[in-house]
Amino acid sequence: MGVLDDKVAIVTGSARGIGRATAELLASQGAKVVINDLDGDAAQQTASEIQGETAVFAGDLTAGDAPEKLVQTAIDAWGRIDIIVNNAGYTLDAPIHKMTDEWFQKMLDIHLIVPFRVIRAAAPHLREPAKKEREAGQEVFRKIVNVSSISGTMGNAGQANYSSGKAGVVGLTKTLAKEWGQFKVNVNAVAFGYIETRLTASKDEANVAEIAGERVQLGIPDQLRGMAAMLIPLGRPGTPEEAAGGVFFLCSPWSNYVHGQTLNITGGQFTGMTT
Repeated sequence: MGVLDDKVAIVTGSARGIGRATAELLASQGAKVVINDLDGDAAQQTASEIQGETAVFAGDLTAGDAPEKLVQTAIDAWGRIDIIVNNAGYTLDAPIHKMTDEWFQKMLDIHLIVPFRVIRAAAPHLREPAKKEREAGQEVFRKIVNVSSISGTMGNAGQANYSSGKAGVVGLTKTLAKEWGQFKVNVNAVAFGYIETRLTASKDEANVAEIAGERVQLGIPDQLRGMAAMLIPLGRPGTPEEAAGGVFFLCSPWSNYVHGQTLNITGGQFTGMTT
């Protein structure tokens, strides 16, 4: 028996890293999970390796009606949606005086516009059942977890575009929490610090991704990676599994009275200005 038995979850960007760890953890607790990634082969492989029921939607969520198709994948497979984790994203770093309009817009598109559009597409499948449950005197909780970052809550040099998108996620989360609390949809965010993924691995020629036909350099300089022990009281970066634990809490029944919050998952990291 799992605490999420028969729940249906969508986890974007879930073929690798934090997204995959989250999908695995939700599935281990009984959830049926839609796996999404730009890389269709990676998404299929992840879905085949996860223990539990899965469906796959491969594609660029910034393109066309992809968010609507993502949501429909869950509906076609299982007829409902209980959990949405808006996790998909990547980085394009540059100081603001060298930042192009294109790079700034791309970060807003994937980190802010996509979660908004996924949530909007899912709205009928979250609100309408809740209305019927309310009329019947039932209280059934559904969950939305939006992934932000301490770059969004505290800022980070070289990431004006990424930070702006992640700050917007917090505003979206708090607003939606006020709108959908009446439907018992818990809406919260997580703000990750330094978690070991492709985005925080060494910045070398091998650490690249192809996005919309463009090769994108991922990672951070080794000098910054080496500062982790000084910046993080726990003395090391977090693992994807540890990051997923915080997301799982916000998807679980134990968070039914946690609403409109941003949970920092940072190992106590303190950089920049506090909020």
